[in-house]
Amino acid sequence: MAERRKYGKKYCKYTEMKVDFIDYKNVDILKYSMSERGKIMPRRLTGNSKDAQEMVERAIKRARHMALVPYIVDTKNVSDSAYSKAAL
Repeated sequence: MAERRKYGKKYCKYTEMKVDFIDYKNVDILKYSMSERGKIMPRRLTGNSKDAQEMVERAIKRARHMALVPYIVDTKNVSDSAYSKAAL
């Protein structure tokens, strides 16, 4: 018999919040799908649906281009999050 999962089933936060479109200007929503270093987290870790993940990726890339979210975070000082005022 297969082992049982020891963790809960992942679900899409954006579907639960009933978000139809993820805007690149709303950094608070984007941070759900980014790591502390500013990387885009994969679907298997976040539990996002396919459509939501595609919108998140597009929005994060646009936000990076507009300098709302950093491309990289200083690896020497990882204790700061990617969303702190110093990083922006």
